[in-house]
Order: sequence, then C-alpha cells, then structure tokens
Amino acid sequence: MKNPATIKMLQELGAFILAGAKGPDAVKTMTEMICAARGWRWVGIYKHTRGELTYIAGSDHEPPCYRKFPATQGLCGAAAESRETIVVDDVRKDARYLPTFHSTLSEIVVPIISQSDQVVGVIAAESEKLKAFSKEDREVLERVASLMGHAFK
Repeated sequence: MKNPATIKMLQELGAFILAGAKGPDAVKTMTEMICAARGWRWVGIYKHTRGELTYIAGSDHEPPCYRKFPATQGLCGAAAESRETIVVDDVRKDARYLPTFHSTLSEIVVPIISQSDQVVGVIAAESEKLKAFSKEDREVLERVASLMGHAFK
C-alpha cells in the first residue's frame, strides 16, 4: 500500500477506534474517512444481529434503499455468511445485489469479524464505475474491517 492518503486514513481510523469511537455518529465519521481517502461513491456499515443486517451509517446524507434486511439476502448477506470479501465488477449482472443507489455499478463488501470470531457486521463500498475496486481497495477495506472487529468483543 503506497497511497499516502490511505496510510494516513488507516492510522487515523485506528487511533479513532482505539480511543473508543462508538455509536452511529462515530460510524458515520469512519465511513467519511474511508470514502475521502479512497474516492469512492459511498461507504456504509451494517450491523449483523439476530439474523438481520441493519444499516448503521454511511458516507452520504441519503440512506440506502434497504436499511434492514435478512442476513441471507444481498451481497452483504453473502459476505456475512461466507465470512469472505465479495467484489462485484458489475452489480447489474449479480442477482444477489440489493440496490442501494440507482447509480451504483460495482460494489465490494467485507465482513467485520469480532475478536470473539463472530461476524458482527459488514462494510460495503459502492462506485458509479464498472470494475472500480482493485486489489489494493480490497486490502484497505479488509484492514479497516480488522480494525473495526477489534472494537467488538
């Protein structure tokens, strides 16, 4: 990872989380930090509890179309269930995609796994470009998910 803005964001995000960042306002700040460093259209965080994914906050003032849905649905549900990162180069060609914004063409979803090895949420990033997410983007979001996972017991 060579992008100075990304390295700075990861350092600041880690410090923010270690300082005890909690609640929707803190999560919104985190999504804005990630979005600004990477230049994506949108980043959102969903919490995984009792078989559902619930939107906590995102980098935009407008919430996604689906604020709560079963953890068995969508790309977010697939990432939570598989415990693996999912990258979709063209969401129009993936039947699992639940539309967030009409302009989205590609998406990456990374599960957030707690220190107790439970999937506690997912980070979703979306772009208005096809094939928008690189190997480095994946590595960055996986590091962010690891940092967030350390905030959960």
